[in-house]
Amino acid sequence: MSQINSSAIGKFRALHESGCFVLPNPWDAGSAIYLEHLGFKALATTSAGFAFSKGLADGPASVSRDMMLEHFREIAAATSLPVNADFQNGYGDDPDVVAANVARCIATGVAGLSIEDTTGDSATPLYDFDLAVARIKAARATIDAATEAERSRVFLTARCEAWLVGDPDPLRTALERLVAFAEAGADCLYAPGVGKTEEISQIVKAVTPKPVNVLVSKFNHELSLSQLADLGVRRISVGSALACVAWNSFIRAAQSIAETGSFGELAGAVSFSEINSLFLTRFN
Repeated sequence: MSQINSSAIGKFRALHESGCFVLPNPWDAGSAIYLEHLGFKALATTSAGFAFSKGLADGPASVSRDMMLEHFREIAAATSLPVNADFQNGYGDDPDVVAANVARCIATGVAGLSIEDTTGDSATPLYDFDLAVARIKAARATIDAATEAERSRVFLTARCEAWLVGDPDPLRTALERLVAFAEAGADCLYAPGVGKTEEISQIVKAVTPKPVNVLVSKFNHELSLSQLADLGVRRISVGSALACVAWNSFIRAAQSIAETGSFGELAGAVSFSEINSLFLTRFN
């Protein structure tokens, strides 16, 4: 079992206190190593990117808890950077189950983890408000019990999935829940799917001084690091976007070969030696 990496956790906490930073999302060990090579200061896993790499759909119904925990161990071991774990809904509905699973997540060596308020049930896609808050409180209590030193406590991000589940009033729902999650002990607040700058600004103001994570992906790719920093955002992640960009190139090249018998799409490939030399250098 991996031990709590106090150094990585301290670095991760410090990043949230020193301005806005980008937290890119690798989907396997190789992509994690390359992102560290580019100079990023921390990484976050992507449940969707990992699921796709295994030929599975995103979500706890497809990717088991133990499979996900092993993925966290692999990414944390592949890089010296702090790693935030996309732990989906904590693999349980009941707060006690979430608490037990958070303890397992902490043991993988990650510096942070996120818990969503989505049930996976299309009929009632978000947990009841009180239950959603109780789940964050349970995660907080487990993290606090793991170590006495505050700056060595795994960084807890609470997510409101209102935009992603098609909530009729996502901003109102997100504001209400994120404020409550902050009061329940979340270190960082996150509402994936928000794209309008005025809505992002409202979220930042509502939970200040706690940091806010904003997802940048295809739907809001026009946003920039400097623009989000000016809004008071502290952390930017890209979710499954990098994995989907990689899939896009693969699909286009494979379709071209299958449909036309031509190999022109391969001309844009990164060189074998560039990738191979990076991995050779890492072990020499």
